[in-house]
Amino acid sequence: MKKIGIIGAGNMGSGIVQKTAQEGLSVVMMDIKPEFVEKGLSNIQTTLKEAVERKLFKPEQVDDIMSRIQGTTDLGDTKDCDLVIEAVFEDMEVKKDLFVRLDEICKPETILATNTSSFSVEELAQATGRPDRFVGLHFFYHPAKNRLLEIIPGPMTSPETLAACRQFAQLAGKTDIMVKDTPGFAVNRFFVPWLNESTRILEDGWANIPTIDKAAMDSLGIGMGPFKLMNVTGVPIAYHSALTLGNKLGTFYAPSAKLKAQFESGELWPLDGEVEEANLARVSDRLLAEIFYVASDLLEGGASELADIDVGAKVGLRWRKGPFELMNRLGLDKANGLVEDLLKPWPDLPLPERLHSQQVKGEPWDIRYVRYNRIDDVGRVTISRPEALNALNQTVMKQLDESFRDAESDPQTRAIVLSGSGKAFVAGADIGFFLKCIKDDRLDDNYAFTKYGQDVLMSIDESKKLVVARVGGIALGGGLELALSTDVIVATPKARMGFPETGIGIYPGLGGTQRTARFIGKELAKYLIFTGRLISAEDALSIGLVDYVFAPEEIEDRMLELIAEEKLVARKGKNSEELPAQWRKIKEFFADENIDAWIAGKYIDSDDPLVAKTAKIIASKAPIALRLASQIIDTGYELPLSEGLKGELSHLNEIFSTADALTGLSSVGKGMPTFEGR
Repeated sequence: MKKIGIIGAGNMGSGIVQKTAQEGLSVVMMDIKPEFVEKGLSNIQTTLKEAVERKLFKPEQVDDIMSRIQGTTDLGDTKDCDLVIEAVFEDMEVKKDLFVRLDEICKPETILATNTSSFSVEELAQATGRPDRFVGLHFFYHPAKNRLLEIIPGPMTSPETLAACRQFAQLAGKTDIMVKDTPGFAVNRFFVPWLNESTRILEDGWANIPTIDKAAMDSLGIGMGPFKLMNVTGVPIAYHSALTLGNKLGTFYAPSAKLKAQFESGELWPLDGEVEEANLARVSDRLLAEIFYVASDLLEGGASELADIDVGAKVGLRWRKGPFELMNRLGLDKANGLVEDLLKPWPDLPLPERLHSQQVKGEPWDIRYVRYNRIDDVGRVTISRPEALNALNQTVMKQLDESFRDAESDPQTRAIVLSGSGKAFVAGADIGFFLKCIKDDRLDDNYAFTKYGQDVLMSIDESKKLVVARVGGIALGGGLELALSTDVIVATPKARMGFPETGIGIYPGLGGTQRTARFIGKELAKYLIFTGRLISAEDALSIGLVDYVFAPEEIEDRMLELIAEEKLVARKGKNSEELPAQWRKIKEFFADENIDAWIAGKYIDSDDPLVAKTAKIIASKAPIALRLASQIIDTGYELPLSEGLKGELSHLNEIFSTADALTGLSSVGKGMPTFEGR
């Protein structure tokens, strides 16, 4: 996956082009008229200019992105692309004709894909002579910003094609979910009826528009209710989407009379009026019932996996929780009852059996955030909580433990690869859990979680099978500690890693003080933990914290080759003479005799710019956390790892009892905290 073709330079096509080029891939953007191509390029430049103004990109980065885009009106320019994605308007015959032509033009191994949101992938695949290399890739608006990608195989799509598309998703910075070729796929299947149900509530006289919008926002944790959202994205889109689903799935999905009338009027929904507080709960329940019914029906029909449906809602729609998480929060008894009430006017629609049986069992939905699967003799343990950057909470840690045990006990698995979905490997532990433990005076729960986490990471560390961490994004705190518990870390240049804990009032507690010091020495370990510096994969490689760095498009093949040839070698740690000059200097600065002065802030006025800058950074950290981290590193350095880990745990309640810990953990996402050293 090095060169991608996009057919269509409209808002969707140009957005896909922009995102693909941003991630370093070469792109051919084709449309039928030069003015269409120019407009597409102009849209990309406008969006990137806004990104520069928001300091997301530098001007020279924009130049690089644009240099990777070739605009053309010649379909033949896509002939040597590895993947060609159709993003033209929704006309079946136009799309079929396009794929017939692409089938003739493109090299035999090229994968052809459609971005359709309403047509059958199978039917489009039949227009080509390569149905095994045809797939649906459904992007969400705006594709340069929305990270979700639905991958929809046809009945003849090969496993190799699906693997290549998942690789493309990773390279393009997308979070992918796998969906069957079914009307509405996964997300639109419950999202469009949710919009439609809001108009039925209005039609039935249950509440006014401001009340319905407020109930929707409160129940899903979103910034816009359905009516405002339809005004922004277009009432015609909502109407035609519901019409398409209704034609394929029946009258429950068909547009309401109210939605049809609003579409025909050509007007936006009127949003003025007062919220009717007394009606909020009733409206919220009905909207949730629609989500619960359609999501359960999707699951029952095998359209997608439970966890993927939730990911689709959280990543694609930015809902706070997915449908099944919402049902678990509300309780399956109430969720089942709400769906029964919703279906009373629809006697032909049965209650989904999966929902009913789950309610009868009296257990919540088992939502899998960590999955194990094996391809040939390589086991994969993947953490999939992308909307939370794969942060480790109690559920994720338990599932990581279970999935790793499955991998280790699988007799056909020779090596185990740990990875994270989305743009992060693992961004650390779930801060909300720690904060709640402090506020509820439940420090023992915090201790138990950390102890269990240490045990899970130790089981990875002590595995007799080769364990590889595949790091293609951020690995912070607990995420970096997880990676360090493996035998080998393989990263891409996009990886960033560090220990931010002392900046939020605590210290690394899942082995970060111990494994880091053993791999790169006490001095550099203290530097990283004291400063919280986020280092690149190349820097991590240069000091021995990472073992291999491969380009994003090469990492999978190179890693598997080295595993197959038994050539992956852990090279953690460097002798002083092997370190780059800057890191040798840092190692000297953080010798034992200088540590007290660093913590006391005595180097802030140093004439050495590096020393002064480092001292100012350290001065912003929690002093108690700095002292305890230094002490724990020193005490555990000469001990067996298991004893060093006990040292981390021995001070856990002490650090979480400090005012600094409460201040720091409460500050996450709100700005830099000020610590008082108590």
